[in-house]
Amino acid sequence: MTESAESSAGSSAGSSVPPRSSAAPAARVPGLHAVVPAGGAGTRLWPLSRAGSPKFLHDLTGAGRSLLQQTVDRLAPLADGVVVVTGERHAAAVLDQLPDLRGSVLAEPSPRDSMAAIGLAAAVLAEREDDPVIGSFAADQVVEAGPAFGEAVRQAVVAARAGYVVTVGIRASGPSTAFGYVRTGEPLGLADAPDACRASGFTEKPDAATAAAYLATGEYRWNAGMFVVRASVLLDHLARLLPVLHDGLREIARAWDTDARDDVLARVWPGLQRIAIDHAIAEPVAAEGGVAVVPGDFGWDDVGDFASLGDLVPADAEGRHVLGDADAVLTLDAARPVVVPGSGRLVAVLGLDDAVVVDMPDALLVTTRAHAQQVKGVVDAVRAAGRDDLV
Repeated sequence: MTESAESSAGSSAGSSVPPRSSAAPAARVPGLHAVVPAGGAGTRLWPLSRAGSPKFLHDLTGAGRSLLQQTVDRLAPLADGVVVVTGERHAAAVLDQLPDLRGSVLAEPSPRDSMAAIGLAAAVLAEREDDPVIGSFAADQVVEAGPAFGEAVRQAVVAARAGYVVTVGIRASGPSTAFGYVRTGEPLGLADAPDACRASGFTEKPDAATAAAYLATGEYRWNAGMFVVRASVLLDHLARLLPVLHDGLREIARAWDTDARDDVLARVWPGLQRIAIDHAIAEPVAAEGGVAVVPGDFGWDDVGDFASLGDLVPADAEGRHVLGDADAVLTLDAARPVVVPGSGRLVAVLGLDDAVVVDMPDALLVTTRAHAQQVKGVVDAVRAAGRDDLV
């Protein structure tokens, strides 16, 4: 997700952590074009993740591949093509990591949130293809690849071809207050997508009691921000609900593969409305009965904070969760620490359970797992102090 990825930042209290699996990859879904919005700063992972080097460019699982690379690795076997939408600031780094996608990276001049990013991809692909089905999957999530993911995407494409905007609802492992929720309604009755249901509505980050009540009904799932839809359906909804944004994106798309691209972008892009696809399309269209949900019964985590990261990075023999050089970390009487040694010096943790220590060359964060969701406040304070060079 572009900037809106920040709004769904996760917590280990509810993460559905993908197991390390050697499951066979899912089969290709003909006609699907994957869109990967790659934006946001991942401020709850500061100082590891920053505006200039956001979390999707980092390997946060020890897999040897960044989150962005893992996302494309997961989608490429399923889709007829992959398009990445990112900011001009990150385009070069994205291409360094994904050299095979040269020509398929759409660079935004400035952040305009997820609707502009996904809408731009839909409009450009509509110019290049004959009404493709697009699937939007954020670049900064950890997802268990394999048959369950592929089946969810396949059923979502079937429902999308039937005219629905489709989201994937993640099976919740607990009443997390860090995620949005989608409520499942009656089945759509699609023979080739038997698990697809109407989406009855969305709720943003409920309190703990409400989340527990939701899960007790069996009707609610986490909203992971994955959307599958025919390009024409998405653009028609956008034309009806936000016509100025629609018209601007279509004008840019018509110029994208021409020499006029830069001039049109410079003129039109700054005036585009800044809004998330959830608010622009998903919520109002769901109220009209036009949104479907398919179940996602696979491991998923949006790596929204250091507590979540600690669940993803396997503990070593000493019970430490170290992302980086374990020899640079010394712990004594400290259970379950999360340590990111990035400065080259020794990090020692003494007598602190559930500590989080992120040691970078120019900034040091010391907190606890319980306070991990509040790291964004540190970033705000650093920015308020005039240290934009650190964020």
